[in-house]
Amino acid sequence: MPPSTDPAACTAWCLARTRELGFAAAGVCDASPSKRSGALRAWLDGGRHGPMEWMRSYLEVRVDPARIVDGTQSVLVAAARYHDGRPDARFVGADGTSSAAFGRAARYARGPDYHRVMKRRLRTLQRELEDALPGTRGKVCCDIEPIPERELAERAGIGRIGKNTLLIADGLGSWTVLACYFTTARLQPTPRADDSDPCGTCTRCIDACPTAAISPWSVDASRCITTITIEQRSLPDPQIASKVGDWLFGCDICQEVCPHNQPTRQSRRQGIDQAWDGRTAAFALRDVLRWDQTSRRAAMGTSALTRVHARQARRNAVWCALDVLQQDPKHPLRGDLESIAANEADDPQVRQAARTVLAMIR
Repeated sequence: MPPSTDPAACTAWCLARTRELGFAAAGVCDASPSKRSGALRAWLDGGRHGPMEWMRSYLEVRVDPARIVDGTQSVLVAAARYHDGRPDARFVGADGTSSAAFGRAARYARGPDYHRVMKRRLRTLQRELEDALPGTRGKVCCDIEPIPERELAERAGIGRIGKNTLLIADGLGSWTVLACYFTTARLQPTPRADDSDPCGTCTRCIDACPTAAISPWSVDASRCITTITIEQRSLPDPQIASKVGDWLFGCDICQEVCPHNQPTRQSRRQGIDQAWDGRTAAFALRDVLRWDQTSRRAAMGTSALTRVHARQARRNAVWCALDVLQQDPKHPLRGDLESIAANEADDPQVRQAARTVLAMIR
């Protein structure tokens, strides 16, 4: 428990407790309004949020964190590190062969749902702090709530936001997910990150993005592979969907090329959070093409990917198959797509994707 009600002592206790709970980094900031509200509104007005209409919801809360809990004075931000920057190994089938083509999932989803993991840990700290400080109250949030978590993390001194809009945590890179505890307790803010540009002249993330979704400090979600494969329920633009490569769910390309994500002495010492155990790293495309909701749930378990409907997963697998068939036009996936394309009883979205991919192959 905190040794006293002194803000500095409470903050020191909170930061030590986050380390005990398994977080890689943490910091504290005040709950003042966002300084990026104008940029957010311009981004929304320009339609750069793509299919994510929910980004418009609770906009006033999103730009004013104090509205999360009436009387909020402080925000504790905690980060968990889910990857160490090593490239993916080539995925092989259960029999040791590589004849089955695989689609990858973004690394943040390779394990149980991080929303549950992060919130469970921070709620432990919340209970202990509020027991020690009667009358205080708060709320634990992750990115499913309307909060500017990366800006808050920057203000709390955890890192700085890069050109790909991701938080680059000092010494840890961008392989982190964030959760915030909004509290009416008065904590002492930790030193914020300086205002220097973490990227300088580097444009590797911009240059590497297959769909040209990234411009400096802005992402056009309507072109982002992560949005297309996870958020978009309707048929995506074929010219964009044809560039997903082997990304079945999400995308890590801009992080894979980022110099800040190369292993360092500190990042090796930190390691990876044990919650990210590698489950749901990749799926055989031929299996995914046969999924229904029951088999989808069985394959994904408690992953954060459970929000993806079987129809979306099958549609994504069709586009991943394009990457395989461009290299091997006689791969068995071709027969699978031909069967889907000819089946008038199949889902219209999946069937149309199959027909489009086959036309591109021909």
